Amino acid sequence: MPDDRPLGFGRGSATATPSPETATALPTLDDRAAAALLPSRPARGNKGTFGKLLVIAGSLDYAGAALLVCRAAGRSGAGLVTLAVPESLQPLFAAKVIEATTMALPEDDLEEVDPEPALARILDHDHDAVVVGPGLRPGLATTELVRELLAIPADHSPAPIVLDAEALRSMATLGEWWSEVARSCVLTPHPGEFARLRSGAGVDPAADGDLVDDDAARAAAATDAATRWGHVVVLKGARTVIADRDGSAVVVGFENPALATGGTGDVLAGTIGALLAQGVEPYAAARLGVYLHGLAGDLVRERLGDAGLLASDLPEVIPVVRKRLAAIAERAKSDRKVGFAVRGSGGAEG
Repeated sequence: MPDDRPLGFGRGSATATPSPETATALPTLDDRAAAALLPSRPARGNKGTFGKLLVIAGSLDYAGAALLVCRAAGRSGAGLVTLAVPESLQPLFAAKVIEATTMALPEDDLEEVDPEPALARILDHDHDAVVVGPGLRPGLATTELVRELLAIPADHSPAPIVLDAEALRSMATLGEWWSEVARSCVLTPHPGEFARLRSGAGVDPAADGDLVDDDAARAAAATDAATRWGHVVVLKGARTVIADRDGSAVVVGFENPALATGGTGDVLAGTIGALLAQGVEPYAAARLGVYLHGLAGDLVRERLGDAGLLASDLPEVIPVVRKRLAAIAERAKSDRKVGFAVRGSGGAEG
């Protein structure tokens, strides 16, 4: 592969020509820019070195969402993953996750967490980042737990958090939820969840325009939301927009109908959460996570076509595309091709 050649995973590759609207409005993330965001993997690192991720997700009806988050987090490089679920469901999930550990959250009804003691248990747990929302049971208890997670004061040094799915739907009912948030947040809404958040924040969603097909409208709305709320916003869909609180924003140029299937958003949440746990700052973690997810989707699409991709296909491919980006990053550092050098007897490259 020549040094200046992109990864090129086919028709939906990230190096496709951007649309005129986004070409003039936002930069498009490419292989080299994404590769530069990769966290280091020191040879003498251990599982603690690579971060501890706490996942608060899942219910009896949506067990798969939690499992996908955990699987994606492990495949994205997190050292330790813990899945927190209502205590009555812990035996079910403990039998399904292999590499992740589980933690029981106190309940006030069957399968429904009791927010205050659950929060106390969460605060006692050692973690570097949190993912909350995928597959959680809707209800007042979930909304209250989300509110309390967001309201943890700064003197507790709360870890960065990815908010997805039911967490976002809960936040839409909390009014100016962002006004008392001390932790760094990455919000990952699809257009419908984004519209509910905007409405809950007092913005008429109709004023944002078409958030599915209009790239300029997507860019403007995501950037406005990120600056208004003071947190990173990932507006999912074809040509995902990632916006930071300071007004910075990029487009990740994948357009892949194979990804339009249940559970792929859970994989993205786990990927971004794992990067946060590895110490990547939120805007960079969101950009890199979306890019890894898109590359993985394109690689599976090359094999299967435009339909038939399962969300569970993606975690297995994420390490492959991360390895390819790491090769690009290494070439950028060394200004030479990466090859398989002969190793000396001491293990160093010859």
